Order: sequence, then structure tokens, then C-alpha cells
Amino acid sequence: MICILLVAGHGTVLETQIKNDDTGLYNHLTGVPKALLPGIGGKKILDFWWETVNMRQIFTAVYLVTNADKYKHYERWATANDFPVENVVNDGSTTLDDQLGAIADLELVIQSRKLHDDVVVIAGDMLCADQNFDISQVIRFFRSKPGELIIYYEMEESERRSSRGIVEVCPETHRITHFLEKPQEGLTDSRLASVVFYCIRRDTLSCMLDFLRLQPQSTNRTFGQFWEWLINEKQLDVFGMKLPTGFQLIGQVGLSDYTKWLSHYSTKKQDNPDEPIICRSYARVGLIGNPSDGFNGKTIAMSISNFWAEVTLIESQTLILVPHPLNDPTEFGSLQDLFCISRQEGYLGGLRLLQATCKKFYQFCSKRGIALTKQNFTLKYDTNIPRQVGLAGSSAIISATLKCLMKFYKITDNDLPKPIRANFILSVETDELFITAGLQDRVVQVYEGLVYMDFSKKLMDEQGYGTGNYVSMDMSNLPPFWLAYLRDPSDSGRIHSNIRQRWLSGEQMVIEAMRSFAELTDQARKAIQDRDWTHLAQLMDQNFELRRSVYTDDCLGSGNLKMAQLAKQFGSAVKLPGSGGAVVGLCLDQERLVEMRQAFQEAGCVFCIITPYNPSASSVRGLP
Repeated sequence: MICILLVAGHGTVLETQIKNDDTGLYNHLTGVPKALLPGIGGKKILDFWWETVNMRQIFTAVYLVTNADKYKHYERWATANDFPVENVVNDGSTTLDDQLGAIADLELVIQSRKLHDDVVVIAGDMLCADQNFDISQVIRFFRSKPGELIIYYEMEESERRSSRGIVEVCPETHRITHFLEKPQEGLTDSRLASVVFYCIRRDTLSCMLDFLRLQPQSTNRTFGQFWEWLINEKQLDVFGMKLPTGFQLIGQVGLSDYTKWLSHYSTKKQDNPDEPIICRSYARVGLIGNPSDGFNGKTIAMSISNFWAEVTLIESQTLILVPHPLNDPTEFGSLQDLFCISRQEGYLGGLRLLQATCKKFYQFCSKRGIALTKQNFTLKYDTNIPRQVGLAGSSAIISATLKCLMKFYKITDNDLPKPIRANFILSVETDELFITAGLQDRVVQVYEGLVYMDFSKKLMDEQGYGTGNYVSMDMSNLPPFWLAYLRDPSDSGRIHSNIRQRWLSGEQMVIEAMRSFAELTDQARKAIQDRDWTHLAQLMDQNFELRRSVYTDDCLGSGNLKMAQLAKQFGSAVKLPGSGGAVVGLCLDQERLVEMRQAFQEAGCVFCIITPYNPSASSVRGLP
């Protein structure tokens, strides 16, 4: 593969304004080509691009195309930077009037050097915000697609669509459906801006001659017009890949733009460089409908702030996953100590969750056409979510890890929408770690708060990506829910027993039960909207009895049944909030609630009043 850096522009506004500046601050930059101006950290803009593409395992050669007017500058730069001087191509132009145009400059290199390979074309005078992205990831994505590749980025709010080539991209196929060269406002909603960073197949390069014959004027020989022609007229397949960074100094920019963006990017780079990224995800309780989320049912669940998982990410030289001192023990006081801890905690801590999430994240971004920066980090976690009681402790760690990775790599909600994020978390558990799980927990931990979820098969098939209908509900004036769990629970994953096999085989009892769970959920949704807590309590009891009838007492386990029976003695509604090991309830009598709490504690259970986690209220207070 060949890389070609284009730096043959003429008569830029920036160069003129530097020459005419009377402050004296920029005298040393007079006559310096745009690509050789200082970039972030004082490094020349072109230095960054040369470091990025100077990879012999990817590119057999790198060429630089300049003009006769600036050739000497680039010849001197080449000798000082170990760039082969013979690969600096002079297009012979000296003014804006006799310039060849970007496509003609590219064609000049191909014909004069008799190139017959795929090429990567980059404008060497673009200022890039993050100077550490992985170009090998770009090449791998290009190789995986049957067409050309356009790199794009998401514009910042201050940037105007009319200053860029704008692409519209199909999120499923990554195909560029439309390319609009500097469109006027209103023509598109897309803010995905193309830059001169392309991968072009050798067979497509022959199209450039046809294009040049149609465009005798150099001003029309731009890449924007070339792509419009290829996509609209030739109907070739062109794909897009996103770099989660910003690009500037594109086109005719002035001195104020240069100083503004240089300061902006440098400030962003230096702004708390060692400041850790800290994200939390919260435990959840299923209030109604579970466990039908794994059987195309409906549920309502709520995130609670009593219990949480917190992940901390900080940039580092190498990638380090830090074991938790309690959850990932590697040192024990004795063999008996190892036995007791292993019996109570199991063998698998949270470190595997971090590792699996990182692996899946890289895989996801590669498939979704997102090139990540080559940054390393140290990742550690903490959690107070009790193990094996069905409060979604594992998915909380994965969810918090994903939040950190998204912030670190500047992955937006547009790149990874909430419904797909929930599926991503589920896939980490089911595909990577073989944990039995359903979508409910992950949806609640992504959306947060009180969430109504419809997982009907018809809906999930129609919406694509296996996503249901998720609705955030009003959390004001909720009644006092409570939670109790066993101090020494069994593995909560066993509670599902053989229900899935019975459901898949079409057993009528199971199918009807899942239908009934969904009906209870719709009734509960109305009860919550009407603030009819008495009816909600009745529905929670029905949910428990329905689950008991279809799963049987042996499957639910004696510990769960004893907690449920204890709650009923105090007139409280009760049900399982997850897969087992805990119960959630609603007691509208405050005096009996106090008595019940004491009874649970005397029975050896942990009892707490639930504090719902309201994301909107928490964001106002600045909580993580």
C-alpha cells in the first residue's frame, strides 16, 4: 500500500495574514507553508502526519506532493526528518492561478511514479486534535470493506456545515449514502465532516482520469467533487470510518482560526492530563415482570443508589488492569482462609469483567468503523453490590467500565446509542464470559432510574439490533420500597433452572406465564402513573406467586421462600428483584415496616430501605 501526503496548496489566507501581521508575534512564520507551522506541543503539523504513516509494515512507500513555490521548504524538511527526498514530488505550480487541483496532484504521483497499489491520501496540513490514533486500525477496516474509505469526524458545535464536506452514513453497513460538499444549512442534519483522509483501491484510481476530463478547471478538481461524482454518478461503494477527534486548518482559514484552534486543542490536551475518569453504575431491582425479560416479556426495574460499582480509569504508559484487594484475592493467610473465601466468594472476581469489556469494546469499535487512539490506561474498580443475590453486580462493573472507555476515547451516544449499549453489556457477559443473563439489568444500568421495558419478539425484530422499547418513568413521590438479602446466598444464576428449555420447546404453561408477567407489567405501569401504590403492591404479590407456580419451590430455594414468607407476616408485598438471593418489597404501613426490619435482621438477613437512583436529580447535584 502507498501513502500520499498532499501539501501543494497556494496563496492561503493564513499565509497572507501572517505576512501582514504587524504585532511582530509571527515574524518567524512568514513564508512558512501551512503544513510546516507549529501544531500541538510545538511539533510541526506535518511532523505528526509523517510519524503516523512512517510504518514500513503497512506502507511500501510514502510520497509528498508539493508545488514549485514551496518545494525548497519541503526538501529541507525531508532531509531533516529522514523522509526520502526523492519521494517529494513537485507539481510545478507557483501560484493559485496555475495550481493543478488535489485530484490532478494525486494523479501526477500515480502516473509519474507508476504506482499500481491501493493508496492512502492525507492532507498533510490538517491540524489533528488527538495525535495518537491507530492508522493500522483504519487499514484493517478498509480491507474488510468492498469499496473506498472516507475518514470523517463529528463536528464541534462552533463549526459550520457549509465549511466542510458532509457525509451521511448508514449505521448498519457504514456505507456513505450521501456526500455533500459544503452544503447550506437545512440540506442535511448530519454533522459528520469528511476530511482529506481517504483509502482508494487501485482499480478506482483509473476513474480519476475520467473525472479530470470532465473538470478542466483546477478549482473543480477537489476531492469533495470527486466523491460526489463517484457516489452519485458512478454509484461506487464508498464507506466511512469515524475518528473520534477534531480536524482543523481545512481550507481557507485565517490567523485567528489558527491561533484559536491551536490554543483550543492544546488546552484540551493539557487540561488535567492526569485527572482520572471515574464512573459509577448502580444495582437494580426488578419491581415487576421479571424474569420475563429473557422470554420476550415486559418488566419495570429501578436503579438504586444503595449499591454501586465504580470504575476508575487514568492514562498510563502501558495498559494495566488492577485486581481488587477483596474481590480478586491472590494472597491468603492460610489454606483455611483460602477455603473460606473461595466458598463464600467463588473463584471469579471482577478482573475478568474489566478484561472482557476492554476486549469487546475494541472489537465493537473496529466493526463499527471507529478508529481509536493509541492511548493506554490503568483500570481499577470498586463495588459494594453484594455477590450472588441477583442485583446485577457483574453488569454494573461492565457498565461502569464501558462508561469510562467511552469518555476516554471520546465515543459519543451517536456512536454507541443506549439501546445498543445495553446489548453490548449483555454480549460481554453471555458471549465472552458465558454468564446466563437477560437484557433487563443492562437496560436499567444504561438508562438509569425507573424504566419500563418491552421485549416482545415482534418489536425487537422490527427495531433491529435486538432492542426493545425502553421508557423512562417519573420517579417523583415513589413509595418506600425495601430490600432484604441472604448473608450467605447460593449462586443466583441457578434460579432459572430449566425454564428456558421448557419455553423453547413450547410448553404452554411457561408461555402463558411469560404472557401474564407482561400483563402484570402493563398494569403496574398504570398503577405507578396513577400513584396507586396499593394496586402496585397487589401486582408485586401476584408476580411472586406466578413465578413460584412456574418455577416451583425447589427451584426458588428455601432461603428465598423464607424471606418472602417473613415479609407476608407483616402485610408487605414481596417478590424476587432478580435471579435469587434477595427479595424486594413494598410496605405501606410505616410501623409494620420498622417491625419487619427487625425481624429480618433477627433472621440473619441484611435489610435496607431502598434509595432510588434518579439520574436527572443526581446530574443536578453533580453526582457520578
